[in-house]
Amino acid sequence: MKRIASLLAAMIIGITLFLPVQSSAAYSAKNVIKEAKKHIGTPYKWGGVTPKGFDCSGFVYYSFKKNGKKLPHSSSAMYKKGTKVKKSKLKPGDLIFFKTNGRSISHVAIYIGKNKVIHSVSKGVKIDNLKSYYWKTRYVGAKRLK
Repeated sequence: MKRIASLLAAMIIGITLFLPVQSSAAYSAKNVIKEAKKHIGTPYKWGGVTPKGFDCSGFVYYSFKKNGKKLPHSSSAMYKKGTKVKKSKLKPGDLIFFKTNGRSISHVAIYIGKNKVIHSVSKGVKIDNLKSYYWKTRYVGAKRLK
């Protein structure tokens, strides 16, 4: 009986050594930004969530999903996630929110450092400066995901 148990234990250990390790893509701000930059120039498409065309939240959703972080596909719903971050404490990978319609949160971008964001706008996926008058005057806040 002990011999059978030992043999079984050895077989189980041996089999597990050859099984593929399943790992979900771990969230990394660096990898999210790397993925996002691959899509510079991708056209804007209302409701778009693929490299054929993105809207702002679809672009953020896609970039994070490719790196193991699932987000809702709505800038206002994304704003409910994460922890608030002061503008002076921004880190690459933080989500930046704007009121472009004058009423409520209507735009989201990914902070990439040095006062720059990457996002999908009417001209497609591009990098913009947070200090530009347009984005500075529409800034609402930022969130950090874990």
